[in-house]
Amino acid sequence: MRSAPAVVAPWVRTRLRAAPGAALALALLVALTACLAAALPRAVDRYEDAGLRQALDQEGPDHTTVRATSSTPEYGTSGEDPAVPFSPGVLERQYRKLLPVVDGAVPVDRARSAYGVTTQEGSTATEPWLPRPTGLPAEVTLVAQSGLAGHVRVSEGRLPRATGRVDADARRTEAAVSTATAKTLHIKPGSVIRVPSVDGLLSVRITGIVAPRDPAGAYWSTVPLLRTPTLERLPDPGPPQTYWHGALLLSPKATLTVMGTGRNAFRYWHFAADTRGRHAHDAGRLRSAVASLESGPGLRQARSLTDPDLDVDTGLDDVVIAFERLRSGVSPLVGVAAAGTAAVAVVVLVMAGGLAADRRRAELALLRARGVSLPGLFGRLLAETAVAAVPAGAAGLAAARVLLPGARDAHSVAGALAVTLAGCAALPLHAALAHRSVRLTVPREDMVSARPSRRRTVAELTLLVLAAGSVATLRGRGTSAGRLVSLAPVLTGVVAALLLLRVYPLLLRRLARPAGRLRGAVAPLSLARAGRTRASAVLPLLALLTALTTAAFGGSVLAGVAEARDDAALLSVGADARLDSATALPAGLAARVRALPGVSGVTPAAITYEATPTDGVETVPLVGVDPPAYAGLTARTGLGAITADQLEGRNAHSLPALASPAVARNHGIRQPFSVRLADGSTVTVRITAVRDRTPAATAGDFLVVDRAGLPPSAARPTTLLLTGAHPDAAALRRTAPVSATTRLLAEERAGYADSPLQAGAGRVYKAAVAAGAGFAVLALLLALLRAAPERAALLARLRTMGLTRAQGRRLLVLESLPQALLAAAGGTLTGWAAIRLLSPGIDLTTIALASSQTPVGRAVLRPDAWSLALPALAVVALAAAVATTQAWWTTRRSSVRELRAGDPR
Repeated sequence: MRSAPAVVAPWVRTRLRAAPGAALALALLVALTACLAAALPRAVDRYEDAGLRQALDQEGPDHTTVRATSSTPEYGTSGEDPAVPFSPGVLERQYRKLLPVVDGAVPVDRARSAYGVTTQEGSTATEPWLPRPTGLPAEVTLVAQSGLAGHVRVSEGRLPRATGRVDADARRTEAAVSTATAKTLHIKPGSVIRVPSVDGLLSVRITGIVAPRDPAGAYWSTVPLLRTPTLERLPDPGPPQTYWHGALLLSPKATLTVMGTGRNAFRYWHFAADTRGRHAHDAGRLRSAVASLESGPGLRQARSLTDPDLDVDTGLDDVVIAFERLRSGVSPLVGVAAAGTAAVAVVVLVMAGGLAADRRRAELALLRARGVSLPGLFGRLLAETAVAAVPAGAAGLAAARVLLPGARDAHSVAGALAVTLAGCAALPLHAALAHRSVRLTVPREDMVSARPSRRRTVAELTLLVLAAGSVATLRGRGTSAGRLVSLAPVLTGVVAALLLLRVYPLLLRRLARPAGRLRGAVAPLSLARAGRTRASAVLPLLALLTALTTAAFGGSVLAGVAEARDDAALLSVGADARLDSATALPAGLAARVRALPGVSGVTPAAITYEATPTDGVETVPLVGVDPPAYAGLTARTGLGAITADQLEGRNAHSLPALASPAVARNHGIRQPFSVRLADGSTVTVRITAVRDRTPAATAGDFLVVDRAGLPPSAARPTTLLLTGAHPDAAALRRTAPVSATTRLLAEERAGYADSPLQAGAGRVYKAAVAAGAGFAVLALLLALLRAAPERAALLARLRTMGLTRAQGRRLLVLESLPQALLAAAGGTLTGWAAIRLLSPGIDLTTIALASSQTPVGRAVLRPDAWSLALPALAVVALAAAVATTQAWWTTRRSSVRELRAGDPR
């Protein structure tokens, strides 16, 4: 009877059953790395989208609404009556024609959009009961805007109606006013306001007072005058002449009545931009669409549908441009951490594949000896790793989508796919390269004896040229160099790793000679063992140096950002807290403030902002202080430190003064000159010290003198400068007068980081640096794990020769220290060099400060000692700890297993 053929188990199933731990470890590594690779672009999208939405919301509808306007057509320019385009029906039809044109470029919020008729100038209202702050009569603007009933709640009276005659010759009409306008202008239901018209006077009867349903919405805030009157000032020189200006809300059907005022009536269509769901990656398209509406094909189409003289205007493009400028300064710096982390992650994946290939070297060599082709071996190993890596990569992508919803998927999928492919291909590629030819013996790959090949030399020189080019370009072009900002630190770390690997054997040879003369065998043997490290040690060293360089660069960036914010806040406040008043502060306030919790010192200052040197035309702030207290304040804050002697010592002719450089240049050092104060009195001062900054005057020029030498009217304190660890903000504001402005250093500093774009970039930067550090630690562990079997066998053999357990432990620790020390020293030096090389091209002001209008100037990147030292020390400590643990565990085990006959190790 013929026997059945034997069933051969599939390769993948057999390998997974034989080594489930290795498959699980690969899956975990790929899942974690894929999750991080997918999460990074999603996190960037989220904080950039939040930054754009905040920028749009902060600017408000008066900047983001698309406004289309058209003036009154002149007689004879068309065949129709010029009043026809102002009729409500025509306005509505033109609005419906314009709506798809604008909505195709900028998504429109139709509920808040409106159209109507108003005038370019206000009409004088001579009613005596209207308020007149300086004697000038108030002005009112007539507005007939669509949808009034749907956007208000009637507080008193009723909504206006368009009854009787509603054309340009009307003599009376009805209107409503907002609650703010009614309160400010003393308007009540039934009030009548008469305004000039073309043929006489137009009587506007107020029928109701209305409250806006959404005061901050585009319906009311595109033209804020509709809801809130303004106190306007005539541009004439002399004492200020002000008058109130408010809006009268006519019925939407009374558009023709507005024409009769003769105040250059015009039509308008306001299309509120829908800022919900705006994405930062659409900013460029949005800017182009707005440009088309304002002066391109969109404007031509809009004019063809309505009026040849139609104008379209919006501040939306300015908002988008400002956001893109901020993003262009932030993104390259975040890319530094992302590129460094990506490089370290790739190294770890490659090392994981190399570790698996080393562990299975004998198995794979046997397969090649039995006739397995190289493509066949590659395919089997690829299928084996794909079974574990592909589901893990998909799981990492899914986790990133769940943790960070609401972002684009394309970049996340690309990142997770790249990680999955690297995880699948690492083991097959290592195996294919190691077993190109069939052999059972492993050639020696000692680092000291190995000679770099020509291909390696060419590759190293290529990387060196790329790194030098990126650094030179970045230094010359700054952050506008784009991705070079991200790649320059990484390339610097790679070049440094390759350079150190060439220097490493030379250092070991130099150290081996004096070590050989030492008593005992542990030190010479450890150096000899370190020299026999395989040439493949380039990968862990590359990972460590890249991570250390990225961590040092990132830490210095974060430290520079914190320093810039601290400096800007201190320059703005001048102390830990500050009370300012336009008039003299009450007597005894300084004593009460000094007793508040968290306040350790109070320095009064009398500031006169309208002081004018008699030989000049520009005013300069004159600050009167108590010299001993103020000198102590300058010493504590570091803002232009002076001594009390520099402000004391008044003689019969002049007061010693501290001045800014510009004031000193204009008036000279130690040359007396007179300064006229706001009350007409004069003081004579002479400049005895010059400083760029001083606590009392936070911006611009200044003169600081002894308060005791000023006239009594100018010597009363108007400002209190407070010092203390944590001043109680609530208690301080309760104690301060109503007219005083209270500012705290901590609140000012927090205000510089209020942009979601900056805050999100900072969080992503920290997370990327932390992830890179974690991968570097994993690379170090993989390197030690790769050498563990060989170390265990060596230690077992040496134990048979009389090596004690304590000596064995010291041997393993000392053997691992040279490379860790090399990585630590090289990483510190490389990080310092990268920061010094790249700092001229990197401006941290954008990422540090929410507004460019700050007194700090340009925030420069400088090496941070802690960011350089701590990661390096952590590498050495970790390497020593792992080696100690491995030595302790290895010396506890029996040496029988390691000394088996035929052991390939």
